[in-house]
Amino acid sequence: MTDALIAGGWGLLAGSALLLGALAGYALRVPTRLVALVMAFGSGVLLSAVSFELIAEAHERAGLVPTALGALAGAALYTGANVALARHGARHRKRSGHQQPSEDEHPGSGNAIALGALLDGVPESVVIGVSLLGGGGVSAATVGAVFVSNVPEGLSSAAGMRRAGRSRGYVFGLWGGITLVSAVAALLGRTVLGGVPPQALAAVTALAGGAILAMIADTMIPEAFEEAHLLTGLVTVAGFLAAFALSHV
Repeated sequence: MTDALIAGGWGLLAGSALLLGALAGYALRVPTRLVALVMAFGSGVLLSAVSFELIAEAHERAGLVPTALGALAGAALYTGANVALARHGARHRKRSGHQQPSEDEHPGSGNAIALGALLDGVPESVVIGVSLLGGGGVSAATVGAVFVSNVPEGLSSAAGMRRAGRSRGYVFGLWGGITLVSAVAALLGRTVLGGVPPQALAAVTALAGGAILAMIADTMIPEAFEEAHLLTGLVTVAGFLAAFALSHV
């Protein structure tokens, strides 16, 4: 039980970055170019974590075929859910400009955005819980990657929600709720998956990695490139190398 609570605590810490980012995005007039640069850096951090902490670990546990199948399944599940949510108004949930629709423009888009935030955050949090399996400590690189990537996500989305006319209560209720769900997802990742065979655990890890990769490509990098343009690649590589260095400290 102690390990489960520790996992939940790490998930809460990583998820709290969403709330911190939302506070900055809603209360401050953060330049969209700065948001885009932070989003690019966060994309690089997550790419590194997926490569060296998730896909590599899954491959070590189960080999190439289960890892590839798990990653493809995760990407397919994420993409399918993302397409469905986009049709209900959540296509631009990470955008900081005027792309997000209001409820008057697209009724039900608020609920779709909330579900989209869950879709983006749960795989990351489950991975934090899984990283505690095997008796070792939590992966600092994974927690750091999720935390760093969550800040621009909350910041960008909250700025877009403010411009779409959504209330302060809605914005902070949403991100506060997602923060708590992040803690629960990490706890469940540690407890529910604690007794599964290594190959099944590898498949779940790869599935989460595939979902996160699809999320980066579908939502984070487009937002970054929209404003940062040709700087996106450089800043993304900087984030990738920062996370790579952290994983080898």
